[in-house]
Amino acid sequence: MSEGEVNLLDLVSVTQYLLSQIAKHPDLLKLEYYPDLTIGDAETALSYLKDEVENEQQLSAASKAD
Repeated sequence: MSEGEVNLLDLVSVTQYLLSQIAKHPDLLKLEYYPDLTIGDAETALSYLKDEVENEQQLSAASKAD
């Protein structure tokens, strides 16, 4: 990671938090907005991304240990 670059896992975690706040925000709930892709879909995608990044980091750490 280069200097000044934000860690991808940190970005995913912050985004997951923001989505959770948006999902329960009263202004969003008042909209009665029901798009084809939901906040839950975005949360699921981020969860899969987080798993992939963590797996890649574990593989990278294991190969460095060998």
